[in-house]
Amino acid sequence: MNETTGHVGLMNLHNLSSISGNGSMSIFDMPKPIDTAINILSISTLFITMISLGCTMEISKIKAHLLKPKGVAIALVAQFCIMPLTAFSLAKILQLHPVKAITVLICGCCPGGSLSNTFSFILKGDMNLSIVMTTCSTVAALGLMPLLLYIFSQGFTGLENAVPYVGIITALISTLVPCAIGILINHYKPNYSAAVTQIGLIIMMLTTIAASVVAGIAVKDVIWMIFMPDVVSVAVLMPLIGFTLGYVMSVICRLSPKCSRTISMETGCQNIQLCIAILKVTFSPQVIGPMFLFPLLYIMFQCAEALLLALCFRLYHKVKTPAGDTGSHKHVAVTQEEVKEP
Repeated sequence: MNETTGHVGLMNLHNLSSISGNGSMSIFDMPKPIDTAINILSISTLFITMISLGCTMEISKIKAHLLKPKGVAIALVAQFCIMPLTAFSLAKILQLHPVKAITVLICGCCPGGSLSNTFSFILKGDMNLSIVMTTCSTVAALGLMPLLLYIFSQGFTGLENAVPYVGIITALISTLVPCAIGILINHYKPNYSAAVTQIGLIIMMLTTIAASVVAGIAVKDVIWMIFMPDVVSVAVLMPLIGFTLGYVMSVICRLSPKCSRTISMETGCQNIQLCIAILKVTFSPQVIGPMFLFPLLYIMFQCAEALLLALCFRLYHKVKTPAGDTGSHKHVAVTQEEVKEP
């Protein structure tokens, strides 16, 4: 990206962010030490998350899915078509302010997140497909995320040259390095992979909490803006639409229920750690304002909706299984009686 063009784009976005009126974002000054601390915590969280994810990957299973790529291909289409289109459509329908719009677009164009693996496990999905899908979407995002942001940003005045492509590509590349470290640990030292994953998850939770607290202190006077109706509506609807359309698309493509549930979770769950890192590192506090907290709002509803779907599935499975078992017991009893007959 041309440096001058990018600078002009960011200046345009800065000017747009200071426009008063409905849906505008107020400019605020964040102390430099707090801004640096949030940047460090955001990058650390992303790094630790990707190492933990890499430790769950097995090269042999990745190869097996790549040799039969139907499920992965459908999941990639769902991830990079449904979510960006959903983000774009919601931003247009709700007439979001440019600062809000670019935040939502970046979130919608992010690859799948590691939380999808947990929810796929709860929903008894295909764990190998889930892990491979997260890996493939992260790699594919190197090219698709900047491309999609370029395409969809054309639909918003002032965003044509405001997308920080260099920063996004740098952040995406930085996710592959820790992921590769995790894969190598799991391949050469598999006995350590479980411990690394557990420790990584604990550290990730602590750094996320620390970053949230520091960020909350920094934006305490303007944090109410993140709870405005249009922003909350997007945070509620985006993951729900992703879960629903991901499942519907998989069913239409005649995938198994197990794979369909997996792709549903992969579609609706975004890599929030990557989104936070991109927003925080590539935009100044004066430009992005409190909207860098949007991914945290998104993940809150994402988790709540995924857990609700998991609860519904578990209840359905619990109700359905005894009925099936009763029928099977009857069948066994009848068979035994038939055996006893002379």
